[in-house]
Amino acid sequence: MDGEYEAIRKAVTAAVEELLAVAGVRAGQVLIVGCSTSEVLGRRIGSSGSNEVAAAIMIALKDVCARCGVDLAIQCCEHLNRALVVERRVMERYHLEEVSVVPVLGAGGALAAKAMRDLSDPVVVERIQAHVGLDIGATLIGMHLKPVVVPVRLKQIFIGQAQVTAARTRPKLVGGIRAVYELPSCQ
Repeated sequence: MDGEYEAIRKAVTAAVEELLAVAGVRAGQVLIVGCSTSEVLGRRIGSSGSNEVAAAIMIALKDVCARCGVDLAIQCCEHLNRALVVERRVMERYHLEEVSVVPVLGAGGALAAKAMRDLSDPVVVERIQAHVGLDIGATLIGMHLKPVVVPVRLKQIFIGQAQVTAARTRPKLVGGIRAVYELPSCQ
C-alpha cells in the first residue's frame, strides 16, 4: 500500500479504536461510517471519489470492527438518499428493510461501492439506528444514529484532508423529579 493510503488506513484505525473505547461499545453494536473520499483528498465533497482511498479506509474499518465484534454500516451519498450498506445478518437482526440499489462511485460513493464488494453478504437498507458514528468529511450521518447523540472529541481530527466528527449515543433519560439515573451504591 502506497504511503499516502497507509497513512489514511492508520488514521482511520486510530479514530475508530478511540471512538469504540471512549463510547464503551460492546460486541454486536453498530458503527455507522459516512465518508467523502473526495474530502479526504482535499477536494470538494462528491467531486473526486477515490477507489484507492475507499480501499484503505475499508481495510481499517473491517479490521477494527472484526477485532471488536462491532457491526459496520456504511452510508451512501445523497444520490442514494443516504441508504446504508450492511451485512445481511445485521439487516435481519435489526429487522431492517432491504432496498434494491447498488452503490457505485458516481451514485452511492466510493466507500459504499467498496463495501458492496468487500462485505461477505452485503445488502442495502434505508435506515438504521446505530450506536456510534464516524463522519469523515461532513457527510451528515446523524439521521442514522439513535435519538440521543453525544459528540465525542477524538485525538484524530483529520483523515487525510477531511475533518472527522464522531458521536456516541445514550439511552433517553425518562421520568420526572423523582427519577434516578444510576443505581445507588447502598440503600
